[in-house]
Amino acid sequence: MRLPRRPRLIVPVMIALAAIVVLILIFTGLYTEYLWYDSVDLTSVFSTMLVTQGVLFVVGALLMTGIVAGNTLLAYRVRPMFGPSVLGAPHGADRYRQSLDPHRRLVFLIAMGGLALFTGSWAAGQWKTWLEFANATRFGDRDPQFRLDVSFFMFTVPFLRQVLTFLFTAVILSIVVSAIVHYLYGGFRILNPGGVRATRAARVHLSVLLGVFLLLKAAAYALDRYELVFSHRGFVHGASYTDVNAVLPAKGILAVIAVICAAIFFAGVVRPGGMWPGVAFGLMVLSAVLIGGVYPALVDQFQVRPNQQAKEEPYIARNIEATRKAYGVADTVIESYPGEGNPEAAQVARDKSVSGVRLLDPALVAKTFQQEQRIRGFYDFPTSLDVDRYRDADGTVRDHIVAVREITGPPQEYNNWINRHLVYTHGYGFVAAPGNRVTSDGLPDFDAKNMPVEGPLVTTTGLKEPRVYFGERSLDYVIVGGKPDKPQELDYPGNDQTGQANTNYTGKGGVPVGSFINRFFYAIRYGEMNLLLSRDITDKSRILYDRHPAQRVAKVAPFLTLDSDPYPAIVDGRIVWIIDAYTTSNQYPYSQSRSLSDMIRDTSTDLRAITAQPRDYINYIRNSVKATVDAYDGTVTLYEWDADDPVLKTWKKVFPGLIKPRSEMSAQLLEHVRYPLDLFKVQRDILSRYHITDARSFYNGQDFWNVPDDPSSGERNIKQPPYYLSITMPGASEPTFSLTTTFVPRQRAANLAAFMSGDVSSGPPGKLRILRIPASTKIAGPGQVQNTFTNRFAGELNILGLGKAQILYGNLLTLPFAGGLLYVEPVYVQAPAGAGQEPYPILRRVLVMYGNKVGSADTLEEALTQIFGDTGQVQRPAEEQREQQEQEQRELSGSLASLIEKAQKAYADAQAALEANPVDWAKYGEAQKALKEALDELGRARAALPTAQPTVPPTAEPTPEATPAPSPSPTG
Repeated sequence: MRLPRRPRLIVPVMIALAAIVVLILIFTGLYTEYLWYDSVDLTSVFSTMLVTQGVLFVVGALLMTGIVAGNTLLAYRVRPMFGPSVLGAPHGADRYRQSLDPHRRLVFLIAMGGLALFTGSWAAGQWKTWLEFANATRFGDRDPQFRLDVSFFMFTVPFLRQVLTFLFTAVILSIVVSAIVHYLYGGFRILNPGGVRATRAARVHLSVLLGVFLLLKAAAYALDRYELVFSHRGFVHGASYTDVNAVLPAKGILAVIAVICAAIFFAGVVRPGGMWPGVAFGLMVLSAVLIGGVYPALVDQFQVRPNQQAKEEPYIARNIEATRKAYGVADTVIESYPGEGNPEAAQVARDKSVSGVRLLDPALVAKTFQQEQRIRGFYDFPTSLDVDRYRDADGTVRDHIVAVREITGPPQEYNNWINRHLVYTHGYGFVAAPGNRVTSDGLPDFDAKNMPVEGPLVTTTGLKEPRVYFGERSLDYVIVGGKPDKPQELDYPGNDQTGQANTNYTGKGGVPVGSFINRFFYAIRYGEMNLLLSRDITDKSRILYDRHPAQRVAKVAPFLTLDSDPYPAIVDGRIVWIIDAYTTSNQYPYSQSRSLSDMIRDTSTDLRAITAQPRDYINYIRNSVKATVDAYDGTVTLYEWDADDPVLKTWKKVFPGLIKPRSEMSAQLLEHVRYPLDLFKVQRDILSRYHITDARSFYNGQDFWNVPDDPSSGERNIKQPPYYLSITMPGASEPTFSLTTTFVPRQRAANLAAFMSGDVSSGPPGKLRILRIPASTKIAGPGQVQNTFTNRFAGELNILGLGKAQILYGNLLTLPFAGGLLYVEPVYVQAPAGAGQEPYPILRRVLVMYGNKVGSADTLEEALTQIFGDTGQVQRPAEEQREQQEQEQRELSGSLASLIEKAQKAYADAQAALEANPVDWAKYGEAQKALKEALDELGRARAALPTAQPTVPPTAEPTPEATPAPSPSPTG
């Protein structure tokens, strides 16, 4: 029964409409992406990626469908002329064939279309592998086994493996589909009780396909030989003794056997019968089991394991050398450091890094920044702030805690489309505080603060543009630059009647949406009709999206792995985000492969902030690029940092002009470049074992290190994070801004094993330096120091935490100083939460330890004095010291005379008030207060004198506080 014409048209019309919708969505995505790349002047990056992926899609789809479809059509064309009955009686496949025949063309086209789409998408996804292969740069180093350039393993082997995967898939699908067609159309039949009968055409066709499969298997065995340099079989990664002496020859033998078996299958073209193909198949399986599996296992069990140290020694040495090169730690300076300093011989004042050590913990004071500088509830700071350095007006460089005030969106009750996307568009202001200085209340002493931004740092850096349109909390699109005569973007809360100061975006960032075409496609992209209907969007409006700094860098340089901690800096009068970017790989021969996320995980790591990595396991990393993102206009700039990196050189061939030379980095930008955080974590993980370069010692593992648990967190098995601070390393005359960490012995010992620092003061790619403590010297590690602090000062810290107040330990900093190691830890007090008040920590105590001496005081200077005493001061000539003491005594004597006069005047005023009629109680109270202040000051001055001196005249009468005050009369 045929359907009426109109209902029969519904299905093709619906399919056509669905296809049109899909095409519009695809075009919308491509067009808006092009506009985004055009807005950052990098359409060449977009076109290179698009063309490469498009070509790979087409080539992959055509090759796969051509191979599979060709074999399918061939199987159909060589079907028996008289149908299945040529091989005997009808069989069960007949009903399937009869059901399929009327629709075979449609089924064929749909199947091939789906295969083309799937394969094309897979091939397009391999665009990075293809571009690296096509633009490979030589390393200049050869692997120790095959003596081939490292680039072969980094760029060629991955491409060849993908090609083999593609061909294997094509041949296997061809075998399966051809077998199905031959079966349906009588080319072969499975007999009962057993056996197979096939036509000559079916036998020839399938024999050739199986022969091709075995040739590919031979090629795979040959490629497997080279991939042994990534083996995990031995004591370390890389080709082991068993791999070289058993697996390597086995792979070669299996490749030859696979070729012989392929020839046997090809012989089936002219020689009928199934015996020889069966023999070939059995030989291949038996060889793979015995030669490829059993033989290497026997060698490993009976030759290697009883003598593993001797057998594996040369291969461990290969792994050590390759790993140190691949992770960039081969040039690490390791030197012995006594660790036991002499406090009496130390001179604190000569080391600016000690006297000015950073006390503010960027993780703890984030709440303080929020309470003191959030200004309004719709602004916020990150949960952990950043550490950088800035110059004071006198040129002194100080560590600073820095952050930008970012917008979170409108208040919940006003969270509509206009407010969310047109009014609350940007954050405002750079907030900074010196890390070594706090106010008398224990709060950060901000030198860049408030709205508009003010403070000494603003003057010294020349900050001109404080607005933040691109930041870590900028996750939604906004539309800016609408009506210049009627600005509606909230700039910052104002003091006028409107309660806010408005602004209008004038930057070059974003995509113009004045035209109907652009607004139409962005309305489709975001599913928002207001983009078409709003009258607030004018011909000058621009849409800003993909505003997270890391997101922008990842789009313009998708071949880079990004650091998890972008940080803001004031550079050339503007706020910019600085992001360290890495080239990574898991294809460096003989190098140890490790999980990137595992290596960088510690108590400071927010795993949600870690950029998603397509390949988490790596065995090669370089900090090749420093990237910046302008916080106002979103401009992305990439600077070459490690010019010797062959991987970066390869990608520079792919995207010429994308990465600028380091010489174009401004002087101010270079002042804020720092050693990369994630790279440092990766390298300290590697160096915890690979500081050992002797293979025998490495095998024994007696001197392996661990990164200590974070003592301030109170949790086990969570590593202490590295800390940014300025330190003066042994032999240096000035402090350098460094990233530091400590190591403890792996055998669960808590004493210190080594101290490591990384800095970029000497230029790219940076310098690592390890101070190794002699094994015979017992120096307290971070855990032991924390335990000492907790036990020694439990009483006074408990007093600080009376009531419901909470004691919070800040970052435990370690500094090499005068042959020893100085530990400094700030202690914060956080009040209990009150009604409408969010608690925040306040710095109340500084704990210090050097050797076996421990100090605790309200300030760092006082705590250091407890340990180092007067020896902490710079020694001056005796004559100069005597003159200084005499001058101080003269000043003190003058001060005492002034205070005595002040006390006498207060006493006289009190007596006059009592003698008045009626008694002037108000003046009497003021006089008493003044007298008490004078006496307190006299007490402090007396304590400073070398010998006790009287603080009041001998003839002074008793103070009014000692004289009972007369009761006022009822009428007085």
